[in-house]
Amino acid sequence: MEFIDYYKILGINKNASEGDIKKAYRKLARKYHPDLNPNDKEAERKFKEINEANEVLSNPENRKKYDQYGKDWKHAEEFEKARQSQQQYNRSGRQQYYGDFSESDFSDFFESMFGGTGRSYRRSQARFRGEDYNAELRLDLMDVYKTHKRTLTVNDKNIRITIPAGVENGQTIKIKGHGGPGIGGGPNGDLYITFIIENKSAFKRDKSDLYLNKDIDLYTAVLGGEITVTTLDGKVKLKVKPETQNATKVKLKGKGFPVYKKEGQFGDLYITYTIKIPKNLSEKQKELFRELSKI
Repeated sequence: MEFIDYYKILGINKNASEGDIKKAYRKLARKYHPDLNPNDKEAERKFKEINEANEVLSNPENRKKYDQYGKDWKHAEEFEKARQSQQQYNRSGRQQYYGDFSESDFSDFFESMFGGTGRSYRRSQARFRGEDYNAELRLDLMDVYKTHKRTLTVNDKNIRITIPAGVENGQTIKIKGHGGPGIGGGPNGDLYITFIIENKSAFKRDKSDLYLNKDIDLYTAVLGGEITVTTLDGKVKLKVKPETQNATKVKLKGKGFPVYKKEGQFGDLYITYTIKIPKNLSEKQKELFRELSKI
């Protein structure tokens, strides 16, 4: 995973005091708060970054680890254990090493320390799991109506994944072994993909069920008739019963959204009728309504 500069995110330098960090965080949090930026995905992303940066830098212990180990600060305890192993190994008469131990030289640490025979010691004593990666994938509602494959580029590496039909907005899936490389022969981390599903259609989605408002004219509502409804997999004809009331709901079974990871299963489509009152009536039409009202 690429290095995230928390100081840069908050707009401060590495010598900033705790007060500077708190002041910068409050200023940016107010600016990008979701309540002040409704439906702004970029502001939402920045707000999350700001909170993450503050959680690390406002904690003295975490800040110390971050300053020393950078993007691998969460593995600081493992690095310290490796340092202790180095010191124990040095007491046995091996070559001595001094100086700061940072994330930039961690990958070369055991090679320079143990040489040829030391590699077996490194493999058995210092295998660390790679860092997990997190990514967002933005898709349209119709992109997840059918199962399909897609190629993602993560840290300049192409990864071919299968996106199951029915994935929900905000859902996260794990791609095992596609995170950061392991340290000292340890396993790779995993890749977590969060789906952001944009729905620009007339349908409202609730898991595998869909909801749609459909206008019908007054005459069809009163006398009954046939209307055409557009679903996600085509158009269907629907009979309207005579004397249908406003806000009447009907269900089209199996015409909803695919059920996640259940091939061939679909939710239902619920249609709510909205009766439209006619406008710009002619005098003759108005007279007919008057006569009808007297009956």
